Amino acid sequence: MTITGAAARPQPKIQDYAIIGDGRSIALISRAGSIDWLCWPRFESAPIFARLLDADRGGSWRIAPTAPAHIARRYVEHTNVLETGFENAGGRCVLTDVMTIASAEDQARMLVPDHEVLRHLRCERGEIEIEIHVDPRPDFGRARIRASCHERLGIRWQIGSQLLALRAEVPMHLDGDGVARGTVTLRAGDSVALSLTFDEDAPALLPPLGDAARERIERSLACWSAWIGRARYDGPYRERVLRSALAVKLMAFAPSGAIIAAPTTSLPERMGGELNWDYRFCWLRDAAFTAHALLSLGYLEDAQAFCNWLLHTTRLTRPELRVMYDVYGNRPVRERALLGVRGYRDSRPVRTGNAAFDQLQLDCYGEVIDATAQIAQAVGSLDRDTRKLVRDFGDYVCRNWRRPDHGIWEPRGIPEHRTHSRLLCWVALDRLIGLADQRLVDRIDRGWLASERAAIRADIEAHAFDPSLGCYTGAFGNPDLDASVLLMTWYGFHGGHELRMRSTFARLQDRLAAGPGLLYRYSDSLRSGEGAFWICSFWAAAHLAKGGGTLPEAHAMMTSACSYANDLGLMAEEIDPATGDALGNFPQAYTHVGLISAALSIEEHAHQIGALPHV
Repeated sequence: MTITGAAARPQPKIQDYAIIGDGRSIALISRAGSIDWLCWPRFESAPIFARLLDADRGGSWRIAPTAPAHIARRYVEHTNVLETGFENAGGRCVLTDVMTIASAEDQARMLVPDHEVLRHLRCERGEIEIEIHVDPRPDFGRARIRASCHERLGIRWQIGSQLLALRAEVPMHLDGDGVARGTVTLRAGDSVALSLTFDEDAPALLPPLGDAARERIERSLACWSAWIGRARYDGPYRERVLRSALAVKLMAFAPSGAIIAAPTTSLPERMGGELNWDYRFCWLRDAAFTAHALLSLGYLEDAQAFCNWLLHTTRLTRPELRVMYDVYGNRPVRERALLGVRGYRDSRPVRTGNAAFDQLQLDCYGEVIDATAQIAQAVGSLDRDTRKLVRDFGDYVCRNWRRPDHGIWEPRGIPEHRTHSRLLCWVALDRLIGLADQRLVDRIDRGWLASERAAIRADIEAHAFDPSLGCYTGAFGNPDLDASVLLMTWYGFHGGHELRMRSTFARLQDRLAAGPGLLYRYSDSLRSGEGAFWICSFWAAAHLAKGGGTLPEAHAMMTSACSYANDLGLMAEEIDPATGDALGNFPQAYTHVGLISAALSIEEHAHQIGALPHV
C-alpha cells in the first residue's frame, strides 16, 4: 500500500486494520498508522478515538510521513506488537505500536501505568519527515474535555475525573481545538518514543521515555512470546492458528476471565444498512466455544478463568443463563442508537448496548456444559460449586428444552423451535451424563437425563429433517436452510459420513454457497443482503474432516476460508462475496475460534489416517 501524504485520509476498509491490546482494551490501527478506535478503560467504554465510525467527530492518533510512502506491516514474531514500515525516496522508518503489558513479577516490583499505548519510531535509512496528530474526542466529542500543555510533563486532556496524558520525545504543541500536533525529521539511527496513558483517578502515573520505553516494549514482547510458546499445536496451519490464538487472547478481559465477541461496535454486516450491532460483551456461547478451543491448544488456565467468571456471573440468575454479560458479569447497558454519529461508510445507526440480552437462547447451556466437561476431563475433577452449577443447568435443560427460542443467530422476531438449540440441549445432557459416568459429577438423576436426551434426539429426527429437501433445516416446519446444523458432526450427534449429514451438506452447498469456500449462514442472508458468514466455512471444513468428506476436501475448504484473512491473519464476522472485503465487527473472536477448531479437527483426522496435508 502507498499513502499520498499525511493529509490524505480515505476511510480504510475494515480489513485494513490491525489490533493491539493489553487484556483490558484494544486499539484498531489503520495500515496508514492511525489509531482510529480505542476505548478506555475497558472494551465497552466510550471511545477515546472513534474515527472508525465518524471521521469528523471520532478523533484519532495519526503518525505518518508527510511525503508519499510505501507501507508494509507485520506483527513482531508471534506477538501482538505491531510494526509498520514507511518507505519513500528519502528514507525508511519503522513504527512500533504496543499496548504495554507486564508480568505479575514486573508489576510487583515497579510502577506501571494502568493503560498505555506506546509508539516508537526508528529511522533505518536516509531521512524521513513524520507528522504526528493526536486528536482525542471522548464519546464522539460528547464528553467535556479540557486540554493543557505542561512542558516536560507533556500534554494532558482532562475528561471529568479521568486523565489522558501524552509524553513525547518530539516537540508537540496544542492548537486551538485541543489537538496535539508535531513534526519531526528522523535520520538513519534516530529513534523517538511517544506514550499515551489513561488514568481514572489522579495522580496520574507518567512512565519515562528513552531506554525505559524500549524496555517496556521488550517486556511486552517477552510476555506475548511466553504465552504463545505454550501452544500445543504444530500442524500445517500453525501460523494461522497461533495468530488466531493471539487475537482471541486480546479479547479476554484479564481481570475477570470474560471473553468478548469483538472489540468494536456497529461495523456493518451490510454496507450502508442497519445491521450494525455492539459486540463488546461476553456472549456465553462464543466464550464457551473459545474456552474449549484454548483448552485444546493447552491453555488450561485461560479456560479455567472463564469457568471461574461464569460461577461469579450466574450467581444471581442461575440456573437461568443470560445471553451475554459485560466483562464484570453484569447486565450490558441498554441498547441505544447514537444520534448524529455518521457510522462506518454511512452505515447507521451506531449502537451501544445490545437488546439480545433478554432473549431465550437455549443453546448456551450446551456450550457451557460442554466446555466445563472438557476442563473437568483435563484436570480430573470439578470443584463443589461447579458440580452444582452444571447439575442445575442440566435440570433446567430437562424442564425447558421443548420451548421455542431465538437461537444462535438472535433474530428479533418470534421464537421458533430451532434445530441448533435442540442440538445443544442434547449436548448439555450428553456431556452431563458423561461427567457422571466418569464420577466427576454426583447426585444426578441419570435415568431422567438419559430419557430426556433420547427424547431430544427423537424430536430432532422427527421434526428437523425435511425429506422433501433431503436435509436438516434451521427450525422445525420451516424450509429455510441454516449452516449451524453442520455442528451436529462437531458435537458428535451424527457422524459426518451418515446419509442424512451427507445429503444435508450437499444441500447447504447448493443453496447457501456464496463463492469459493464461502457460505451464507441461513436462507434469509440472501434476502437481507448480508455477507457470507465466515465461521460457517470453518464449520464446513471441520465437518468434512470428521467424516463428511475427504481430507483434501477439508484442506481445500480450510485454505479457501483462510485466504480471505487480511495480511496479518485477522478476520471479521462476514465476507462480501462480491469483493472479498470484510464485513461486520472486527476482529471476531468466534471466527478465529472456528479456524482453530477446524485446524484441530483436520489434524485429528489426518493423524488417524497417518497423513497431514501440506499448506
